[in-house]
Amino acid sequence: MSRILRAVVLTLLAASCGSGNYTAPRDLENACAIVAERPHYLRAMKRTERRWGVPVHVQMATIHQESKFIGNARTPVQYTLGIIPMGRQSSAYGYSQALDATWDEYRQSSGRRRAQRDDIDDATDFMGWYMNKTRDRNRIALNDAFNQYLAYHEGHTGYARGSYNGKPWLIEVAQRVSTRAEYYRGQLRACGRA
Repeated sequence: MSRILRAVVLTLLAASCGSGNYTAPRDLENACAIVAERPHYLRAMKRTERRWGVPVHVQMATIHQESKFIGNARTPVQYTLGIIPMGRQSSAYGYSQALDATWDEYRQSSGRRRAQRDDIDDATDFMGWYMNKTRDRNRIALNDAFNQYLAYHEGHTGYARGSYNGKPWLIEVAQRVSTRAEYYRGQLRACGRA
């Protein structure tokens, strides 16, 4: 093999190792298929379940709603007059769609200063940390996907004020998260991954 060809192959190999796979798993409706395709997702969620007590199926349903398991997911860009870009709807990013300020609070309080929102291990740990704060502040059980999602979306103070009551669409979304959590839980039990 020529030196140039060898250099090109090595460069391509090195570049492919450095890039993250942020695409969604192929079958988002099947928890067993998700963890079979991406076993590191299940390892990350099991670690979070052991550390924080948040069940895997609640984590999975929340991530499904927030990012569809796309590691570098962002909110859409907003436009003025339909053509002038005005920036994104929020700073939400990654698997967990954590906002910049909340993510910074998590990194500081958890001591995980190098944590990244597009890393499934860090994203699930963040969710465990946040949902524990929700349990402590708002007395919501860790396995209550419906209310945990409402508090996740509205924030602890917003949830305490009942801000979701004026958002029937959000209550519907939280119900879908709850239904999906139970669906995922049944699937994970059936394939022996629960």
